[in-house]
Parts: sequence; structure tokens; C-alpha cells
Amino acid sequence: MNRSQLALLTDCAMAICFKKGQTILREDEFANRFYLVESGKVVVESGADFNEPMVVEMIGPGDLLGWSWMFHPYVWQFTAKAVEPTTAIFFYGTILREHCEKDHSLGYELLKRMSVVMVKRLQAARREMLSFQMAGASFQTSPSRFC
Repeated sequence: MNRSQLALLTDCAMAICFKKGQTILREDEFANRFYLVESGKVVVESGADFNEPMVVEMIGPGDLLGWSWMFHPYVWQFTAKAVEPTTAIFFYGTILREHCEKDHSLGYELLKRMSVVMVKRLQAARREMLSFQMAGASFQTSPSRFC
């Protein structure tokens, strides 16, 4: 990223703290921001279609949280909660999205970085779903041990 793009990111950022157990993002709610985790741990989970939330990934310092602000319909795809006290840099996604429309090179630079996070999260979700499916399959193939 060039200096003016980095300066713009700095202008759209502020420090924030989360308490242990605090919800940072909630699945299916409006997405308008993203975070760079500085310290602490955050659990990313999905629970819209399950009785219990399914852990997708645990993230920590240096990890990016939140990519849904960049893509229509701008709703969170996962829920994220602080597992321990967490500090992060908060970025105003809606403002950055407007700047991306004006400066496509900024949009491209952010898209390159966000797509890495998206692929990582989606692969983690896929692994969790497969392990969940495999656990269900082993239960279905051997019910006699419970009889």
C-alpha cells in the first residue's frame, strides 16, 4: 500500500478493548467494521443453523477479524467473542468502502488482504463441518453400541 492509502487507514482507525466473553461481531447482523487483533484471543463461531455454536477458528495477535463489511449484503457471516481480555484496532469499514469506490487501487489492496482471511475462515469452517459430519456418520453406522 502506498503512503496515502496507509494514511487513510490510520484516519479510519481507533484503539478498542473487549472484556472476556464480550461479543465483538454477531452472525447475520449489519457489518460495518473490521479489527486487527493486537492482544488476547477471539473465538470465531457459527451457530445460525445449530443448537450449539460451532467453533470455526481461534484467532489472536496479528489476525484480522471481519471481512463481511466489504461485500454486499454487508452482514456478518460468523459470530466473534473475546475469550480473554482483547485489544484491537477498529477500522470503519463503511468509510473505507466509500474510499474504495473512489480509489480502485485502494479497493484492490484491501481485497487482496481480505481474501486471504476469507479463504482461511472458510477453510476452517469447512474442516469443522466435515468433522461434525464424520462424528454424525460414525454415530449412524454403529448404533448397536448404545443399545
